[in-house]
Amino acid sequence: MRSSIIIVSIVFGLLSFSSKAQQSNDKIQIMLVGFGHLSQLGNGTEEANIFSKKKQAELEKLSAKIEAFQPDAVMVELTPEDQAWTDSVFSAYKKRSLNLENLEYGAGETFQVAFRVAQAQKLNHVYGIDFDNSTSQSLLKSGENYEIFQKQLDKLQHTARPMAQMIQKDSLSIYDFVKKINEPEIIQLTHRLIFNLPAYVQNGEWDEDGLGYRVLNAQEKQYAGAEHISEFYNRNLKIYSNILNTQLKTGSKRIYLQMGQAHIGVLEDLLADNPNYEIIDPLKYLN
Repeated sequence: MRSSIIIVSIVFGLLSFSSKAQQSNDKIQIMLVGFGHLSQLGNGTEEANIFSKKKQAELEKLSAKIEAFQPDAVMVELTPEDQAWTDSVFSAYKKRSLNLENLEYGAGETFQVAFRVAQAQKLNHVYGIDFDNSTSQSLLKSGENYEIFQKQLDKLQHTARPMAQMIQKDSLSIYDFVKKINEPEIIQLTHRLIFNLPAYVQNGEWDEDGLGYRVLNAQEKQYAGAEHISEFYNRNLKIYSNILNTQLKTGSKRIYLQMGQAHIGVLEDLLADNPNYEIIDPLKYLN
């Protein structure tokens, strides 16, 4: 009798393990890679030229590492409303009839990395999942306790700017740069700056000059930092919604998502709470 109980327990244990494994296998795998916008690195010198032979080799190496994930969908920082244009450009890219040097933002990571990955995987589309609402890390201008936010902003700028300058001088490869800014501590540094520490700031102002932001009313000024967080979070919630709905439409199971690095932390938080998704650490591939 005792041996029968043991056998039954083992069987149920194996069934439970099999069920859990099946649930894990059914999850949508998504790998998020954050970028500093490559199109902003050009300064007129050959060392900073994204189209130089050296930097193109660095981009090939980076793309090859990402391709190893074997995504069946590639999502980028373009909007769903521009999908017809994106499809047209990607089609021309695959036919080698597109000169990226003549395309606005052709030096950017969408065309230099995401298009490479999608072509290598023989995909028909690169999907835009952005929400078109410009946000700036320097939006918050002043207020009580502003120095707490400013200290974090300075820390981020003193981390990121030297790396960008090293790329421009050819002393840091694009591959190593992307790998570095996707390390958890750098993701967290950006995430705190945008989605946590601004809440300290009250009775403040936004920098509205030329950015098209709304003028804060009296109550919004009282909670200027919290409003700053809300502005960024609102945009990323809509990006998250676009990710979910694009996946539903395509049925994709292995998604490569490429965005500006400031989006990665919040999107990881949202996706980690979704039981249908499994986040894949990009450093397993980039390392």
